[in-house]
Amino acid sequence: MLRSRRSNLAVPGSSPKMLDKARGLPADQVFMDIEDAVAPLAKPDARKNIVAALNEGGYEGKVRVVRVNDWTTQWTYADVVEVVEGAGANLDCIMLPKVQTADQVVALDLLLTQVEKSNGLEVGRIGIEAQIENALGLINIDAIAQASPRVETLIFGPADFMASINMKSLVVGEQPPGYDVGDAYHYILMRILMAARAYDKQAIDGPYLAIKDIEGYKRVAGRSAALGFDGKWVLHPDQVAAANEVFSPRQEDYDHAELILDAYDYYTSAAGGAKGAVMLGDEMIDEASRKMALVISAKGRAAGLARTTTFEPPSA
Repeated sequence: MLRSRRSNLAVPGSSPKMLDKARGLPADQVFMDIEDAVAPLAKPDARKNIVAALNEGGYEGKVRVVRVNDWTTQWTYADVVEVVEGAGANLDCIMLPKVQTADQVVALDLLLTQVEKSNGLEVGRIGIEAQIENALGLINIDAIAQASPRVETLIFGPADFMASINMKSLVVGEQPPGYDVGDAYHYILMRILMAARAYDKQAIDGPYLAIKDIEGYKRVAGRSAALGFDGKWVLHPDQVAAANEVFSPRQEDYDHAELILDAYDYYTSAAGGAKGAVMLGDEMIDEASRKMALVISAKGRAAGLARTTTFEPPSA
């Protein structure tokens, strides 16, 4: 089943106040962070805060995720063990940052399996979100996407990625100075998207750090949404509504997609004449139209849209 991830809200695990506030925000996903948003000395308490928040609940309707530290640090295993042992039944996914090879995903899968088995949790239920943050991760993205059936999303981490390739910019999400034609991130985004679609994963764009610039957020989010990304990170409550808007189909597009599906289903049936290509108003629809409509329909349903039109078969 497609989980809606239009808005992916980052919440520092070191802040019980922010963990509590996230309960009331209309974000599709909440990820509680133990990595970059938490100072080294605060990580042990952040784990405890996250376990308490997950077990207390109140995140109904949201995908509940914890971002652990990456495998090059000394904290990863303790992050996973303490969070999953403490609140595994109330956790949907673990986000692994700075993924560079498939082996790193396999290692997390094995650790999760061990913890699940030893704590009587359903093996394999907790998913993995893989964050791509450097050149090696992007080069290995096909293998990363296939590394475990737990993998649900591939995520672009722009800040670390920009640093890893020596991009001449300090503004995350905006074009680097001197790049005046096209989009400097287009190849990276498309490469992540192709791997996601090839292996049936979701593709998530990373953060936009100018949190007060909502129009800027919409503009940058609109690029990845236009390509086909499923959602984007949000760092501030004011960005949540913008993400939900940008990554949802327009009502008229959703209605049209549902009409195409109903019409195609009717016209290809015996009652409709078993036709392969027909006219819907002024538009010809066929099997390719159905596939395109399925995409918009799935996104609309996941976003909770309700159709406002119905298909009426022609009278005999």
